[in-house]
Amino acid sequence: MKATFKKYLLNFKNPSGTSRGVLRTKETYFLFLEEAGAWGVGECGLFRGLSFDDVPEFEEKCTWVSNNIDLGKDELQKQLQNFPSIQFGVEQAFMSLRSKNPFHLFESTFLNHQEPISINGLVWMGDKEFMHQQIEDKLNDGFSCIKMKIGAIDFDTEIALLKSIRQRYSKEAIELRVDANGAFSPQEALSKLDVLSKLDLHSIEQPIKQGQIEEMKKLCSNTPLPIALDEELIGIVDVTKKAEVLQTIQPQFIILKPSLVGGFAGSSEWISIAEKNNIGWWVTSALESNIGLNAIAQWTATLHNEMPQGLGTGSLFTNNIESPLEVDNGGLFYNSSKKWNKNLIESLCI
Repeated sequence: MKATFKKYLLNFKNPSGTSRGVLRTKETYFLFLEEAGAWGVGECGLFRGLSFDDVPEFEEKCTWVSNNIDLGKDELQKQLQNFPSIQFGVEQAFMSLRSKNPFHLFESTFLNHQEPISINGLVWMGDKEFMHQQIEDKLNDGFSCIKMKIGAIDFDTEIALLKSIRQRYSKEAIELRVDANGAFSPQEALSKLDVLSKLDLHSIEQPIKQGQIEEMKKLCSNTPLPIALDEELIGIVDVTKKAEVLQTIQPQFIILKPSLVGGFAGSSEWISIAEKNNIGWWVTSALESNIGLNAIAQWTATLHNEMPQGLGTGSLFTNNIESPLEVDNGGLFYNSSKKWNKNLIESLCI
């Protein structure tokens, strides 16, 4: 078996703001496998500044995987626990290699019958005019669930934006989610959640920074607004520790980003523990290219979660990989009349 890693740099259409800074590019890595005339591809969606495996030796570990690919998927994944995005790339690539079509990883009505997955429309941080225009665009595009990044601009301005949506659309018409990316301090979080809760929001993601277990536990037990853990899950690889974190914090929801929590296998562990503790969940992408997004969407479709998922990030880039994935009327579709181009994918890589 031959294994090759190729780096690819995704360019954002617009600089995309979060409470951690502004994103203009996103690097990612593709793992190509070849064996007996068949081939497969997986994406290692490294997320600088957020991924657990954002370390200097990341590319060195990619080389190690290439040189030891004959260890097989299961053994490689065991030895890659500290590199969840590479775990995910390996998991995808082996599935792709063994599939009749390298891009058809999970059978579902999403893949075979163009049944859409309901997704949220993502609104990035920026000045008031930019954010308001994004909101209008998402509503015009037919989204019934909007997720807004907050925490980077003035809180009162963000509240005014949310109020303006609620003045036009009730919670029955538009579901609003907000993502603070850990922007609030533990001291101010509860008072800000109280203000936000008056706007009929669905939930808030990661109100305070990860790792503050006791503070997050208190927040989740007293919050007037459902809390979803996101970054809190990153870097926890032991299943016993996963259970301990959820049982201690008792959040209302958790959010699964396969690239950041060890792929489908790692995500499935979190889902199993959450369901045993009556904790809700949904899946989101983490700014992967369409290759990683395709894998995540196909897997998500098999889970039959009716909530809007966070899978609308494919349209953010100017140079994404052309694919059958399409967003229309608030849903993600797989347009089987469109085809993937392996040669084009390889030629675009660095």
